[in-house]
Amino acid sequence: MSVARTEAAAKPLPGASTRSRKPTFRSEVQGLRALAVLMVVAYHVWLGRVSGGVDIFLLISAFLLTLSFVRKAEAGRPFGLVAHWLHLFKRLLPAAVVVILGVLAGTWLILPQSRWPQVLDQAWASLLYSQNWLLADTAVDYYAQDHAGASPLQHFWSLSIQGQVFILWPLVFAGTAGLLVLLRRIPACAGITYRGLLAVVFGTVFAWSLAYSVEQTATNQAYAYFDTRARLWEFALGSLLALALPYLKPARGLRVMLGWAGLAAMVSCGLLLTVDRSFPGYVALWPTLAGAAIITAGQTGSRFGVDRMLSSRPLVALGDNSYALYLWHWPVLVLALAATGVEVPNLVQGLTIVGASVVLAVLTTRFVEKPLRDWHWPKLRAWRTAVVIVACGALLAGPVAIWQTTLTAEESATAAQPRELTPGAAALSPGNAAVPAPDARIIPGPAALDNDWAGIQDPCIGANATPDPILEGCRQAVPEGEVTKRIVVLGDSHSQQYLGALAPIAAARGWELVTLLMPACRFGAESETRNAECNAYNQASAAYVLEHRPDAVFTVASLTHEEAPFETEVPGYLDGVRPFADAGIEIVGIRDNPRFTFNMPECVQRNGADAHECSVPVEESLADPSPLEAYRGKVEGLHLMDLSDFICARGICPGVVGNVYVYKDDNHLTRTYVETMIPMFEQRLLAATGWS
Repeated sequence: MSVARTEAAAKPLPGASTRSRKPTFRSEVQGLRALAVLMVVAYHVWLGRVSGGVDIFLLISAFLLTLSFVRKAEAGRPFGLVAHWLHLFKRLLPAAVVVILGVLAGTWLILPQSRWPQVLDQAWASLLYSQNWLLADTAVDYYAQDHAGASPLQHFWSLSIQGQVFILWPLVFAGTAGLLVLLRRIPACAGITYRGLLAVVFGTVFAWSLAYSVEQTATNQAYAYFDTRARLWEFALGSLLALALPYLKPARGLRVMLGWAGLAAMVSCGLLLTVDRSFPGYVALWPTLAGAAIITAGQTGSRFGVDRMLSSRPLVALGDNSYALYLWHWPVLVLALAATGVEVPNLVQGLTIVGASVVLAVLTTRFVEKPLRDWHWPKLRAWRTAVVIVACGALLAGPVAIWQTTLTAEESATAAQPRELTPGAAALSPGNAAVPAPDARIIPGPAALDNDWAGIQDPCIGANATPDPILEGCRQAVPEGEVTKRIVVLGDSHSQQYLGALAPIAAARGWELVTLLMPACRFGAESETRNAECNAYNQASAAYVLEHRPDAVFTVASLTHEEAPFETEVPGYLDGVRPFADAGIEIVGIRDNPRFTFNMPECVQRNGADAHECSVPVEESLADPSPLEAYRGKVEGLHLMDLSDFICARGICPGVVGNVYVYKDDNHLTRTYVETMIPMFEQRLLAATGWS
């Protein structure tokens, strides 16, 4: 894990004797760093949970950084901010670049092409220490058990936060020093000390950031996890600890107890607390205070103290390699699982992953970090250090830029193919059923597949489109000219995906569309199978429809599952749409598409479009008879549509039809494929409803 190798506690060189360490070196802190990285690795490899180890790293980073700058200030030495930053990133960047280059090689060898653009974007973000914001914006599920589907660079989020704080904190130290000079000109403030003023500053940061973290974690945890602002309090706690440490002098016996209590709390955090959905709010106080207790215990001088274990040679040596071990363990885990198809490694597999990570970490420390740290030439001039940093960045930026340019060119060539080569769903029409698909590249290209999603982007406008505040997903499309019909689309992403066909048809026919969509929330009456938020959304959606009285609503009327039963009725569907029918509003209910246990386009990219692994028998995807049959005649004005024969054919549900990817993941249709269904969709819609 990346921590500032400050002058207060510089990391020793691998194999260096304790005599080469600085007098201020704290071996128990180095051992604590090693134990924290072991927790992170073990929890990631075997438990798939948050350990709290990263939070301890953040605390240690600020603790050591604060010790260094306070010593400089109290000794009257200049801070030298530019030199500090150059020196710091010269230490951190080379190992990170080596790991990212290794990840890119592993990505090319192991991961399917559809994941390449994501990894390349994250390579840039990792290089520029902005990975946490990229992940926050995409709301990545960091806690997914199946790490084979995670990004091999996802762990750079914490390194990015540290990099940002490593720039911010020295500015705070320098700014506080300047403020102290001004305050001491005021007679009443003459007794203010630098340490005391820093305590006020970091205390304020701690209080504000912790309050923000608690609030954001409760309302938007997926974003808060990666939000620097929600993590600043952990750094501030480390700084406050460094400022208070000279005044904390508990008795030896109390320090022994404090150290072991801290260690017990640290190790048990991820086991005793359900932390994966509650970090980094107040729950993160558990590991950070545990780490603070161990640091406060310090060197007890007792053979029974926890520092005796933490200062042992093996842990201190591991601490020397902790940064590189953190860098390597996650990509080794992700790429190993992706290559083997294993979801959760067993003991032997996990030990192999950990062993490989340790070997790579030692090699990186020995042959990358150490030589660059010892290299005398950059130390002579600041610009030389800057040259080293720029060279490291260029070493990564070149391959990433070339790869992205190549993918863009390939995507353009794929998209430029004549449409007759990529008929998509039209290949399943009766007239084309016996005609083999021509040779062509499958569309959309892998680089575009992730964003191949249908939707209406314009927000609701006008008095008649003002939704209930709960309906944040409201979108409206208003055609040019006279509006001939108003339709509200209700439900979840499976309703949204059909906008790839419905929206063009609506635009051509003068229909106005309003979409009220919530992910993973199929429309229907209140049901115990839905969470409270979904039930509230559906209730608000129904109220909106009954208030504005559109001509029709569009819904998905069945519900598919990964395992048997593979397709069922939507809970509460008829009760949900019956009030619309009673109000004279027509209802269109379309059959759901299959859902699988694996990522369909990745299967195709690994095994080929015709591979049997990527063709699921229809009886393992859809019910026979269709659940829609149970609805017929139950609600007047309910029109049922079934397009499954243009998704599955000849007894199987394939991943590619007519040289077009049918799915963008394990259950969503691509926009491109839905667009190839437009003629069939329009024909079935008009036939079911009798609209002209």
